Amino acid sequence: MSRTHKPVLSDDQLSWFCEFLRCRTGMLFGHGKRYYIERRLNDRLSATGSNSFEAYFVRLRTDPAEAGAVIDACTVNETYFYREDHQFRCLTRDLLPRIAERKNPGDKIRIWCMPCSTGEEPYSVAIWLLENWAMVDAYNVEIVGSDIDATALRAAQAGHYGARALGKLPPALIDAYFEPEGEGEWSIIRDLRESVIFTWANLMDRASMLANGTFDVIFCRNVLMYFDDLSRVQAADHLFACTAPEGFLCLGHTESMARIDERFEPKRFSDAIVYQRGKRG
Repeated sequence: MSRTHKPVLSDDQLSWFCEFLRCRTGMLFGHGKRYYIERRLNDRLSATGSNSFEAYFVRLRTDPAEAGAVIDACTVNETYFYREDHQFRCLTRDLLPRIAERKNPGDKIRIWCMPCSTGEEPYSVAIWLLENWAMVDAYNVEIVGSDIDATALRAAQAGHYGARALGKLPPALIDAYFEPEGEGEWSIIRDLRESVIFTWANLMDRASMLANGTFDVIFCRNVLMYFDDLSRVQAADHLFACTAPEGFLCLGHTESMARIDERFEPKRFSDAIVYQRGKRG
């Protein structure tokens, strides 16, 4: 197909694709996102050699790999190290001490960043624990990062970052946990990279969520705000199933479990409001 001509989605095609994204990811894209969607779809048409949106949408219905590729292209991966670090302070001052009270030294404590994008959040958790929790070596802490975007997961596993991603980190932490790769580029040191497990999971797919087991702390930040009401309820149910009894769920600062899932009880600490699952649920 010509690279100079970019087809334009009809209103019906745009509605169909927005519903496709909502069903697969829970994310709500309206007609106000037309330019964003058309730009990414045109990239996929070029990559697959499709000559029209009609032909490409037929392929989406029959080719799981391409469905995954277009989801990767449309999902939002805006993040950086130590984002909303008041929750990390809450993690080490309040959440982990309470969790440790229920465990023995050497027991596993599981922390999940879902979605994890390109890895900044789970690596931030690892650095924060090493720097701020004196008991980190007394327990078997397992940090898992999961995302629906396979491309983002590969980037997370590689651990290469630019100056913007590291902009909030103190220079001493950059020196301690990163190696320079060139002007404005750094890579996570190997020990830290190997301390985080990365897996594929979809908030709207219960089986892929449950495959990761249950967690003492889940960070699910700045994603539910993109969902419609039904998708929020479904995602919250999946998160509840993956939260260990008396475990904690951390949302973004503009998000709340109020009116979504009353099984999570809000807990107000000095640094953050988080949500706790009961002993039995």
